[in-house]
Amino acid sequence: MRLLALGGLLGAALAYLFDPDSGRRRRALARDRSAGTVRSGRRQSGRLARRVSSDARGVTRKLQHRGQKQKPQPNDATLARTVESEIFRDPDVPKGKIDVNAENGIVFLRGEAERPEMIDDLEQQVRKVPGVQGVENLLHLPGEPAPARPATS
Repeated sequence: MRLLALGGLLGAALAYLFDPDSGRRRRALARDRSAGTVRSGRRQSGRLARRVSSDARGVTRKLQHRGQKQKPQPNDATLARTVESEIFRDPDVPKGKIDVNAENGIVFLRGEAERPEMIDDLEQQVRKVPGVQGVENLLHLPGEPAPARPATS
């Protein structure tokens, strides 16, 4: 039964490709499409090979330089400006209502945010900025009192 179905499919494919009216066009189209598929596969495999190679080179460089001294941490003003440029990229963040300060690598966020989710999102974004040692989130919702800065000992 399976052999009969396979024979039927093969016969239909041959009739489709060798039809006297459109067979030549269909064969040319199949040849062009298969060549395009091969070229596309070659390009994708080339990209993959370059990516694997560059990833391996990066790991090698990290291993070679693992004992070397890290870059110096940015000063507090530079860190605060870097954090501002990161969090204010989103047009939904109210630039005039949020202040960013940095002291010894700790970033302080002060002001009003429109939603509780925005407060959490901004804190997570700040934590991802290189050079940030910690985040003191003093943001609050409109109509709520501003949280007090914890006392330092």
